[in-house]
Amino acid sequence: MRIIGFDTATDDTVVAALDGDRVAFEFRGSAGDGQRPTHSADLVPAIEEAAAALGGWGEVDRLAVGVGPGTFTGLRIGIATAQGIRLSSPVDIVPVCTLVALALSLDAPADAVRVPVLDARRGEVFLAAYDGSGRELFEPSVGGPADLFGRVASAFSDPFAAGPGALRFRSDLEQAGLDTPGPQPESHRLSGSAICRAARTLPVAPTKEPIEPIYLRAPDAERWIDRRPGAGS
Repeated sequence: MRIIGFDTATDDTVVAALDGDRVAFEFRGSAGDGQRPTHSADLVPAIEEAAAALGGWGEVDRLAVGVGPGTFTGLRIGIATAQGIRLSSPVDIVPVCTLVALALSLDAPADAVRVPVLDARRGEVFLAAYDGSGRELFEPSVGGPADLFGRVASAFSDPFAAGPGALRFRSDLEQAGLDTPGPQPESHRLSGSAICRAARTLPVAPTKEPIEPIYLRAPDAERWIDRRPGAGS
């Protein structure tokens, strides 16, 4: 099976092409410190390179898109791109939870419970837990790091946590007793090839229905509207 996978739910733009078990193309674009993510500039050119690496769009069997949780703007860019490609190509679209793909990206022991952690902003994290094959053990959740890390630590023996959220809230992880790799960013980043691997066994999205993001909480804009004087009256 030939698969193109991409994700824009985090600050990284990741794109890959998988031809069977062979990684035919892999790209990760990242903004510099303090800079905005470069999804809009990087995504489409990288997808076209991925398709060319597989021999053109006629050779692509599936297009896997990360659907979050993650940043609102990043998710909309990725999902809109996938839906635009669906209008011009008969390729099947497979939505992939970003947390699953991050779990499959981790360099963890084969038998370890993998806990992917994303920075949800507002002092919160998105996390879930999976086994080495991507089977869900703890459903995707959002909340304070101390609370969620404590719940995971009490539910599993020696869970292995990593991801951008694990980097930011490393002290909370250590206090909860979760194992995590060192502070090197490369050990905590999502890979496009993991999006492709996850899409092998996931269902194809219905062609006449929109691709839905996984938010886990209301976007910032909706929360702001709800707080305005007279909102909801």
